Amino acid sequence: MANVVVVGTQWGDEGKGKIVDIYAEQADVVARFQGGNNAGHTLVVGDKQVIMHLVPSGILHSGKICMIGNGVVVDPRVLLEEIDRLRGNGLLPEDVHLYISERAHVIMPYHRRIDVARESHGIGKKIGTTGRGIGPCYEDKIARVGIRICDLLDEETLREKLHRNTNEKNFYLTKLFSEEPLDEEEIFAEYNAYAKLLKPYVADCSILLQKEIARGSKILFEGAQGSHLDIDHGTFPYVTSSNTVSGNAACGTGVAPSAIQKVIGICKAYTTRVGEGPFPTELHDEVGERLQQIGQEFGATTGRKRRCGWLDMVLVRQSIRLSGINGIALTKLDVLTGINKIKICTKYRAGKEELTESVPANTRLLASCVPVYEELDGWTENIRDAKRIEDLPKNTRRYIERLEELSQTPMVLISVGPDRNETISLSDPFS
Repeated sequence: MANVVVVGTQWGDEGKGKIVDIYAEQADVVARFQGGNNAGHTLVVGDKQVIMHLVPSGILHSGKICMIGNGVVVDPRVLLEEIDRLRGNGLLPEDVHLYISERAHVIMPYHRRIDVARESHGIGKKIGTTGRGIGPCYEDKIARVGIRICDLLDEETLREKLHRNTNEKNFYLTKLFSEEPLDEEEIFAEYNAYAKLLKPYVADCSILLQKEIARGSKILFEGAQGSHLDIDHGTFPYVTSSNTVSGNAACGTGVAPSAIQKVIGICKAYTTRVGEGPFPTELHDEVGERLQQIGQEFGATTGRKRRCGWLDMVLVRQSIRLSGINGIALTKLDVLTGINKIKICTKYRAGKEELTESVPANTRLLASCVPVYEELDGWTENIRDAKRIEDLPKNTRRYIERLEELSQTPMVLISVGPDRNETISLSDPFS
């Protein structure tokens, strides 16, 4: 019986929400290990679209244990609103247990203010942050001045840390950005109220997870964003503020690496990117517009239009290597229906050099890379009713086979439409 990590293989927005929701049905525990409410998972429940930012996708299934790990940064207001919204829509089963790690760091109002101020005042390089305070919160974590969930529950510690941090952040906001200062007492009152509401959910998630592993429970580790937004291995500085690769599943939840047996990489059938940064296969033509419109490529968190391009297998191969991916879940395959010729980027050309396995660390070099494509015939048949791989048109199957050849990794799931039942499952990741 395997414990499984799910990661994105591109720049996020690969459709992890749907896949995690499907796998959560088989899992006993779903644990989120990084990021914050800068990420959004869109799930389709009946005729409703459900967007979640912090609560693990498994929350929709009865009898599950859902955990927000220590590697996540938590905005209490957003989390409480999300819980209330799920409950109000009848989507929070009574027998689901939600836990928040006492070691998770808390997003404070000054984090959001600093995040927005930096982008709007043009201090430094514009990277397309969501403005949710994620980066500044992780900065405080690394600087060892952050406020954790356990601090939130201790009034004396909260007051002490808040006083020190508010003085420092107000100096930064007023002197560098000419912004209005924050009111320390208002923040204390607001967050003290949040503490009382969150207290029933707070736990030592590392201990709880270890007990579940010892019991033989099936654990699903849920990541946010994608591999190429990883703070170390992504297209820095156009990245998120945490490690998005599978190795952080252990660190971000408090389990040993030996607890992880399988890693599933979610790969969209084409490539998208939100915000700034180099994008070798980006399309600025009718095909790119078609992918954007048919694929409904708008950010779940920000609503921003996603940039679209052909599938980049250099990106995917690097993700497979970094995370030890041993199965690919292919998503949004149906969006390619009706395109006469479909291209796959198999390598980059950088001057006289050809790159096949590694995305250049230097973003200027990456921006200058020319994608080298191979072209396959497309298909016009509707594939959304397919239940088996044999039900797919010949050209669709050829596309899938070619991706397996280029990635040297088997497909374990193929999503042929947005609905949960529009899925071809090829193997059980927990087996």
